[in-house]
Amino acid sequence: MAETSWRTAGGRRSGRRHPLVAVAMAVPLAVLLTVVFGGWDAVVTQASSVAGILGR
Repeated sequence: MAETSWRTAGGRRSGRRHPLVAVAMAVPLAVLLTVVFGGWDAVVTQASSVAGILGR
């Protein structure tokens, strides 16, 4: 008989997603919210600060 313990009732695997899948899902939403609510300047400022810290 086939092994089906990895399946759930919906037919999808249980477990965690790959981190790149999570990033691919979150980044477009973050960009959309940034543009809609006009927070682009804040994002640029924060990214610049982080780049300055990482560049030390």
